[in-house]
Amino acid sequence: MAEEISIIRRPVWVPAPTMRDLLAVLFRQRGLVLISFAGIFLAVVLYGLFAPSYEAQMKVLVRRGRVDPVVTPTPTQSPEFQRHEVTEEELNSEVELLRDEQILRTVVQGSGLVSEDEPWFWKLVGENDEERLARVVRRVSRRLEVEPVRKTTLIDVKYSSSDPAQSAKVLESLAGAYLERHLQVRRPSGEFNFFEQQMLQSRKGLEEAEFRLMDFTQDQGVVSAALERDLTLQKLTEADANDRQTRVSIAETAERIRKLSAQLQSLPERTTTVIRNSDNPQLLEKMKSKLLDLELKRTELLTKFEPSYRLVQEVDQQIAETKAALAVEDQAPVRELTTEQDPNHEWAKAQLVKAEVELSALEAHEQATSIEVAGYRAIAHRLGDHAIKQEELLRDFKAAEEKYLLYVNKREEARIGDALDQGGILNVTIAERPRVPALPARSGLFFGLLGFVLAGTMSTSLAFAADYLDPALRTPDEVTACLGSPVLASLPRKNA
Repeated sequence: MAEEISIIRRPVWVPAPTMRDLLAVLFRQRGLVLISFAGIFLAVVLYGLFAPSYEAQMKVLVRRGRVDPVVTPTPTQSPEFQRHEVTEEELNSEVELLRDEQILRTVVQGSGLVSEDEPWFWKLVGENDEERLARVVRRVSRRLEVEPVRKTTLIDVKYSSSDPAQSAKVLESLAGAYLERHLQVRRPSGEFNFFEQQMLQSRKGLEEAEFRLMDFTQDQGVVSAALERDLTLQKLTEADANDRQTRVSIAETAERIRKLSAQLQSLPERTTTVIRNSDNPQLLEKMKSKLLDLELKRTELLTKFEPSYRLVQEVDQQIAETKAALAVEDQAPVRELTTEQDPNHEWAKAQLVKAEVELSALEAHEQATSIEVAGYRAIAHRLGDHAIKQEELLRDFKAAEEKYLLYVNKREEARIGDALDQGGILNVTIAERPRVPALPARSGLFFGLLGFVLAGTMSTSLAFAADYLDPALRTPDEVTACLGSPVLASLPRKNA
């Protein structure tokens, strides 16, 4: 098989373009560069001279000069305890409110921008009024600049147009529409009428609650059922304690009576205080006299008779009997006993009688106290029920009163808010009113510099583009880059 012979070309080194090469391009296309530079420069300068842009400016101050109460079912917090600084969120909210489409539609309609002469091609399209209004609003939105001033509570608002009077007029209309819209957004209307109606209804409810409380007080015959119940409970506690103490006293008295009765059985009723032993002198005298007579008679008989004589023996026997009787009398003298009432017995008897009387009194007191306790308990139950009912009526009355006072305060706050609205006192104000600008936003020097920079950039770009699109080969390097073969010799072009 025959071998194929191929020629492998070595890569040709192409040098990078130098400054000379770049300048050579500009020199080759100098005609295009000069014409495009002059045309663009003149167009920019003429636009700046014959169609200047006039920028009107105003500043909006966001402040805390007015604190609107929040519509809540509770009393409004005192303004002294609220913050007074303006937050970044509130400032940004005002910025977005100034850019609101509804406000811009009001500005466009109020400034008469819709009735201005519109381009002929829009007339050919045949757009309706709503489309025309939306297009103008979009144009105004593009020309309107709203930015918060850094580290302040000011909002800078700018509007640019070719007519200075129109710029100021648009901002004036924007200021009025913004304040009106701010009033609508921040404070809804109809608060005063709403709170007036609620106040009348709450007053009627308050009167009904008051009449119910008065009727209950008169029907039940109580002034303050809770206080009367507490006093009755206090008396019930005292009476119950007295009843318990009486029962304890009854038990003590009954035990005392039992002890005294037992003690009386063991105590004598009378006690011997004096014991006297004495002889009977008359009897002894008679017996001794009789004994003397008998002895004298015996002596007399012994003088006449023998001792064994019957009369003598009888006398001896009588003497012996008399002596025996006298001896017996000496052995048994007369005893005199003196007795008195026993003091212990009398004390126990008196204490027993006293305890019996005291027991009867305590039993009667216990019965009366039991009746009193039962009466206080019944009254306490009745007053407890009355207190619950009266407290319920009082709660209804207090709730109706608080509701009425709340709506009175809310109505007053709404009235103050309406008065502030009528006076135009808001939390935003126009710190700097828009004025008709006397000078355009940008001077002629600015447009000259802008035209120079823009013309130089555009003309240079056109020169390089034209040179790139030209198929002619002008330098050996271009030939080498295009053909891929080295150039052996080149002849300079001879200028005619």
